[in-house]
Amino acid sequence: MKLSIDLHIHSALSPCGDNEMTPNNIVNMAYLKGLDVIAVTDHNTMLNAKPVMELGKEKNILVIPGIEVTTKEEVHVLCYFKELKSGMKFQDIIYDNLPNVKNNTEVFGKQLIFNKKDKVIGEVNKLLINSTNFSLSEIRDLAIKYGGVVVPAHIDKKAYSIISVLGFMPDNLKFNTVEISVNQDYSLLDKFIDIGNYNVIVNSDAHYLGDINERISFIDVKDKTIGSVISYLVKKRRNKV
Repeated sequence: MKLSIDLHIHSALSPCGDNEMTPNNIVNMAYLKGLDVIAVTDHNTMLNAKPVMELGKEKNILVIPGIEVTTKEEVHVLCYFKELKSGMKFQDIIYDNLPNVKNNTEVFGKQLIFNKKDKVIGEVNKLLINSTNFSLSEIRDLAIKYGGVVVPAHIDKKAYSIISVLGFMPDNLKFNTVEISVNQDYSLLDKFIDIGNYNVIVNSDAHYLGDINERISFIDVKDKTIGSVISYLVKKRRNKV
């Protein structure tokens, strides 16, 4: 079963996300673009995951509980979970291990929490875009403990990617799926890794509604369930380039 995806979208809870990135707006834009599966992956938090998941069901869009974590090395990784409940336990640990630095809304933007009617029900005061106290390997182990999977984010980018920070893909961490940006030239990545050894997902990393993926990125799974998507991301070489 081939499903169109965008598994890296930021809501207005991320300080860098546009204030129009509300749960309804995100789901409706994904619906208009014909997406089957999405994930809202805000920086170091999952507090907007629940309303997006609820709204996704109404539009027959599968929403994966997700979060974008910044490791101690300043590497961005995407963490996805089989269940929202376990993901929220993970995100509580992540949040508690962020520096106690207050968000400056004039500099970084607001960090808004919504309900499913797009009403603002809260605002996170701690700055969410800082690095956690956890290393890359510690994040991987913690995510697995809570039934999740870790995917190195935008490995082609020149900042906050595992390649730009480390210069290589650590074999001991056994990542089987990586994310690349839209319109990436694979030949640039070949200098650092054998991309054919990995499942590859192409996500938008959208901070604005218009940037959410069209039907350009697909995964082939057994059925349209969170479990099948997680299994795809966990298993090795399911999507050879």
